Amino acid sequence: MNTPDRLQKLRRKLAEQKLEAILIASSHNRYYLSGFSGSAGYLLITADKAILATDFRYVEQAGREAPDYTVSRITGELAEWFPRLIAALSLSRLAFESEHVTFALYQQLQDALNKSQLKLQLQPVTGLVESLRVIKEPEEIKLITRAVEITDAAFSYINGKMKLGMSELQVAWEIEKFMREHTSQSLPFDIIVASGPNAALPHAKPTSRPIGTDEPVVIDIGARFGGYTSDLTRTLCLGEDDIFHKLYDVVRRAQLAAITGIRENMTGNEADSLARSVIEQEGYGAAFGHGLGHGIGLETHEQPRAGLKSPDTLSNGMVFTVEPGIYISGWGGIRIEDDVVMENGTARVISQTAR
Repeated sequence: MNTPDRLQKLRRKLAEQKLEAILIASSHNRYYLSGFSGSAGYLLITADKAILATDFRYVEQAGREAPDYTVSRITGELAEWFPRLIAALSLSRLAFESEHVTFALYQQLQDALNKSQLKLQLQPVTGLVESLRVIKEPEEIKLITRAVEITDAAFSYINGKMKLGMSELQVAWEIEKFMREHTSQSLPFDIIVASGPNAALPHAKPTSRPIGTDEPVVIDIGARFGGYTSDLTRTLCLGEDDIFHKLYDVVRRAQLAAITGIRENMTGNEADSLARSVIEQEGYGAAFGHGLGHGIGLETHEQPRAGLKSPDTLSNGMVFTVEPGIYISGWGGIRIEDDVVMENGTARVISQTAR
């Protein structure tokens, strides 16, 4: 993990926006910038200082995992330790992550400053660290690829294990057990196993419903390795069904049109239209109600977004999903999702593509 380089990039952004310092509250951003994996703490970063504030439980761990940071032990309530930490830095403005700081925490920070009579202005900022995370470093791509490999192996396993009459919950448990036994850390999201009419719900939760013959079974799973995630979906069918094969072919052609057509500097909207136009031409446009894909990394949903109204520009180094789908109430749905990385101006698939 190249913490010094990431700190340097963040400091350049702070300078560009004329910000003296930033308080990092997001656990994912904290890990990205410092390597500290504990569940509690804050980063305080200025032009020349990098401080990791955490409590007794994590002080030793922070020293080991974040050697580029000065570790400050949190004692007492926020109103006690926060003003002491700030007073030593002689700041006039402090940026904070508005999307990760709750209103209650903001009030606590402001009250602590008021009571200590520190004249410090709290300034909300959005997406500052996330804009750095969107372009993945080679080591990050390796970790994502390993998470993808675990997920691919889980699909191969369940494809041979799943039988008629198994419940969605049984299938989900078999998958989770396999991934945890094959080096996945905690799963990045709840497994989706949706059969028959349940497959018409893009984010269905597994139930006790038994899997029947000649019906779609949507399985959406992800693994986590080295903190980084994967996100893949396959749609299976135990038996033969003409509607299934017809719709599967449409979704697969839509996915391939996007994967082969995506180019660097396209917008997320333009990428989305590559797949959506195929589905619309077959008369199922209204049945494709979500976007084409989203970035993956430390989180399952990151920048960039590929959807109807996404202005995000696709650039080399980005890793994202390509996942068109068709959902028909009362029958079920089809979704095929692979993970790709932008390299040399095109999308390279890093998962074992669906057949």
